[in-house]
Amino acid sequence: MDRRRFLAGTAVLALLPFDRAAATPDAMAEAIRKVVGGAVVREERVKLDMPPLIENGNTVPLTVSVESPMTDGDYVKAIHVFNEKNPQPNVLSAKLSPRTGRAVVGTRIKLGDSQKIVAIAETSDGKFWSASADVIVTLAACLEEST
Repeated sequence: MDRRRFLAGTAVLALLPFDRAAATPDAMAEAIRKVVGGAVVREERVKLDMPPLIENGNTVPLTVSVESPMTDGDYVKAIHVFNEKNPQPNVLSAKLSPRTGRAVVGTRIKLGDSQKIVAIAETSDGKFWSASADVIVTLAACLEEST
């Protein structure tokens, strides 16, 4: 293949439409259903801490904490984070045990657009607890163009 054909092919691919954010609220709901099954998810005990207005979606701080004694009989087994507009609806799944000490997970994520973020905690007794946050992203991740 010569250089001209390669560049022409690349130009054609660049012009093809694509869905930059494949996940949807329905995809997020389905991802949540895969985790919780048919269980009731209560909006208590979980705190989702992240800024409501995000200037740059490339590195967004996020902390999820859950009220739990973290004893052998009562602890948080897992913390899951979901989003509705990034390419993958399941952002994070962290497994915990009583030896973890505290039910807290902190990380940084990328956000491709303004959207809803949902955190769900699964406890050792099989119950699910949640919190959510609506975030506004002024500069979406992975979409910046160089000038």
